[in-house]
Amino acid sequence: MQSDAKPRVQSALRTVEILLAIAQSSEGLKIKEITSALNLSRQVTYHLIHTLQGTGIIRKNENNRYVLGLAAASIAQGFQTQLAPPEHLAPRVRSIVAATGETAYAGGWVDGEIVVLATARGESPVGAAQVPHGYSGFAHARASGKLLLALAEPTVCDAYLAKHPLEPRTRRTIVDREELMKEFKRIRSRGYAIDEEEFHEGLRCLAVPVGGLGGRFVLGISVPSDRFQVNFERYLSALLAAARVNQ
Repeated sequence: MQSDAKPRVQSALRTVEILLAIAQSSEGLKIKEITSALNLSRQVTYHLIHTLQGTGIIRKNENNRYVLGLAAASIAQGFQTQLAPPEHLAPRVRSIVAATGETAYAGGWVDGEIVVLATARGESPVGAAQVPHGYSGFAHARASGKLLLALAEPTVCDAYLAKHPLEPRTRRTIVDREELMKEFKRIRSRGYAIDEEEFHEGLRCLAVPVGGLGGRFVLGISVPSDRFQVNFERYLSALLAAARVNQ
């Protein structure tokens, strides 16, 4: 039998969507917020919420908001044990190279730092050099770093920037705090980040968040500037396909 990539059980899909929505919220969600965000009926939402609550994977807090329960810790621990982020991200990075021919990478938060977790060199004759695995410098100048900072909780972002001065990497690097905050707002609005030769002269990068992981991991592509804009939509499409939660 051929495998079907599309979820076959609608209730299971909706249950997962509710769980992910709650996990990605900062203060939990009320029933009304869940029905609105996921376009579900109130009856269906109540049924699925009560099922999840019965397993202990979510709970209702003192503010009548649904938040993750203690059982969710087992999933988080299992992910760390069974599938380390680099192993999980590497196939996605390779799929971007296969789709675009360009150098691709993945990044994420590791112990309060923004780190390159997986890389793959492009197949084009003239391509971008790889940023080495484990690199964590100049996050404010990299598309992946800007995206992770933009999606982080304000306290996390502030703590990171307090420890990492906004030093210039190129003449295009944003080094003004107020301007960087404006850039973060633009990034949140459009859902992706672009590095306009801010990290390396002659190179432009594009990064998108990995779906369902709360903005902790991102995928990116690094491209010579002369072919970035003309192929932008194709690059963005490839990144978004690789970033889907069911990959």
